[in-house]
Amino acid sequence: MKIASILSPSRTHCRIAVSSKKRAIEKAAELIASNDPRLEESALYSQLIAREKVSPTGLGKGIAIPHCRMTGCNAIIGSLITLQSPIEFDAIDGLPVSALFVLIVPEHETKVHLEVLSMLVQNFENPSFHSRILAASDSESLYLAAISDPSKAASNT
Repeated sequence: MKIASILSPSRTHCRIAVSSKKRAIEKAAELIASNDPRLEESALYSQLIAREKVSPTGLGKGIAIPHCRMTGCNAIIGSLITLQSPIEFDAIDGLPVSALFVLIVPEHETKVHLEVLSMLVQNFENPSFHSRILAASDSESLYLAAISDPSKAASNT
């Protein structure tokens, strides 16, 4: 699976101003729900926050992948958001987060959920991919950076 299959330009947002982890998740739920009438903003927010309480989703190196499985979701949905200023996110390395890839998966898709999370982690562990995401200056360039093949990008640097 590739990021392009779950991300769209309308769910890619560059340099959003938020002041906290809670506000970042709230804003992500708002942005995702505004582009998908099947998803209810408050339910999405509640699911993402509940997942964060179980175990924080800050990967480290400025990246977090808030995620949940959700009733009413019938396709995998991704949203990539970079932040205007890094925020505390309880990341495993203690560093603040500058980018979030929010992942919503149909409730019954446990195996696919884990496969997509693994793919995202692998992409963000690629230094070239990671750098391009954090360097993007607008939503269009962020989207293009996200959907480009990380292995090919690594050979261009």
